[in-house]
Amino acid sequence: MLLFGGKVLFCVLQKEEKISVMYELLSNIRTPADLKKMSLSEMDRLCSEIRDFLISSVSKTGGHLASNLGVVELTVAMHTVFDMPEDKVVWDVGHQSYVHKILTGRIDGFDTLRQFGGLSGFPKRSESIYDCFDTGHSSTSLSAALGIATARDIAGDTYDVAAVFGDGALTGGMMYEALNHVGRSKSKLILILNDNEMSISRNVGAISNYLRNLRSKQSYYKSKQVIENMLNKIPVGGKTTARLLRAVKRNIRRMVLPTTLFDDLGIEYLGPVDGHDMSTLLNVLKRAKKSKKTVIIHVNTKKGKGYLPAEENPQKFHGISPVKPHNDVSDDYSAVFGKKLCALAGENKKIAAITGAMPLGTGLEEFSARFKQRFFDVGIAEQHAVTFAAGLACGGYAPVVAIYSSFLQRAYDQIIHDVCLQNLHVVLAVDRAGLVGADGETHQGLYDIAFLSHMPNMSILSPCNFAELEQMLEYAVNIHNTPIAVRYPRGKAQVKCENTAFEFGKADIIRNGKDAVIITAGRMVATAIKAADIALKYGIDVQVVSLKTIKPFDEETILECAAATRNVITIEDGVCAGGFGERIGAFLKSKDISCTFHAIGFPDEPIIHGNVTELDVYYGVDAKSVADLVTSIVRGDKHDK
Repeated sequence: MLLFGGKVLFCVLQKEEKISVMYELLSNIRTPADLKKMSLSEMDRLCSEIRDFLISSVSKTGGHLASNLGVVELTVAMHTVFDMPEDKVVWDVGHQSYVHKILTGRIDGFDTLRQFGGLSGFPKRSESIYDCFDTGHSSTSLSAALGIATARDIAGDTYDVAAVFGDGALTGGMMYEALNHVGRSKSKLILILNDNEMSISRNVGAISNYLRNLRSKQSYYKSKQVIENMLNKIPVGGKTTARLLRAVKRNIRRMVLPTTLFDDLGIEYLGPVDGHDMSTLLNVLKRAKKSKKTVIIHVNTKKGKGYLPAEENPQKFHGISPVKPHNDVSDDYSAVFGKKLCALAGENKKIAAITGAMPLGTGLEEFSARFKQRFFDVGIAEQHAVTFAAGLACGGYAPVVAIYSSFLQRAYDQIIHDVCLQNLHVVLAVDRAGLVGADGETHQGLYDIAFLSHMPNMSILSPCNFAELEQMLEYAVNIHNTPIAVRYPRGKAQVKCENTAFEFGKADIIRNGKDAVIITAGRMVATAIKAADIALKYGIDVQVVSLKTIKPFDEETILECAAATRNVITIEDGVCAGGFGERIGAFLKSKDISCTFHAIGFPDEPIIHGNVTELDVYYGVDAKSVADLVTSIVRGDKHDK
């Protein structure tokens, strides 16, 4: 950000040239109150400036671009009509809240977006009084907003509460639990359905088709207003006449205006309206604010609006990495998983693949094209995905459920109740396991080892490179016949070591040593090898063991290494509480092995955002911190066990 003549200058990338653009209106917005003084034409110009700023800024920091470009007018209109922070807005998922942050005094921090110590990519109560609820996962906003509105009513306050959610959120079951409650609640809410026909990928299912039909009735909102105005002008006489006329009006509405799902639930439906027409948005929001009952505003928007590459490919521009001079097009773990599963499915006709609205993110696009009858995108519905897979397994198929680690948490009960207790052959492809970095607390995949380890009949595998992932996936699909999870990290980082043939339940001794042993898995194998190299400079000879199979772990190898070195350290890309370190420590104690033991992992607290390297150092799971600990242990320094 540069200052010139009291105005803010930004550089915008356009046709690979940097063009200086002066944002006269945007530079003067410090609080939402500044919007209330603007004319319609100024608001339209402001929206253009915001889009230019987003494209420039997010291309440098990385982040969610297309979703934010699509809600510029909607966010400006909301901040103009609502009186925030007194009025409360809950953003479903929250990755579309960048414009909200810009308008609430945080524009100066956008060069730190999603960076260590900088702005979060999601709403955070600790960051601003304008963020009333922390979000990061889909389909939670309506439940939270209803809770806030109920608290308001009990306290006797009168502020408005709104929930902004996408059409993709309506594929999540939690939304219907909340809608069921909202329909019978006396607390007024303003529900804003941001309908862009997309989650990350294009939306699927009957609800998507239902909204598409509503979308086609572009004149519905205006027709409804005209008819309502006409009916309201009918004069009313005595009580009997009034009752009769109300009944007549009700019947006329039903005949002329077809009801929607929301009307039938007791929620007044307003829409569909153009989400990029500022005048229409202001009018419908003002009407909703004046209403004494809960309303839902159906807003049609274009994901990536105003930036042609994002409009044409909203999946690619949903979340982008910082622009680099030379883009690395090599495979990552998700791509390797997808290619290997396609190869296996070509030979095994019983393999099926399931994803929750993320065929691109999980590497399943090729599978979806080649094996259409065996591919299932169930939408943002992780609980359903797992139990659906259990049903497929009962029918003789080998279902592979590809879900990000942080989203798999949402199907905890289904994994236990519907898969593990029946001991069914369901393969969980746990993508983005471990630290994911910039998306922060809500997206860190640090809990899957802990919550899967205590499930009966569940096995857990963890590769440290692409070759191991391919071997483990083939084993999990074609040989294993009970519940099994294969967890792998985000990105391309691999451990360069000589791969031995994968053997279930068998650990690999990657490096020999006599003074201490580091037992680890997955991404942390590389950290352990580097730590051993550092320790060797101080004369400490460290053995490195890769578990490969986290559950059940290789008891024989662990006992041998512990007995030989008498100093055992575990490192895991997950939380210490409930992790494999705790289990190995308890196992060694049960066998009366005399040794020092230390488990290294992430603490029992929310793990902040930043890049993976920075977070490893911050939490003491980097190679140098591990080497320092190992060295001091071997030298006999005192430590808390």
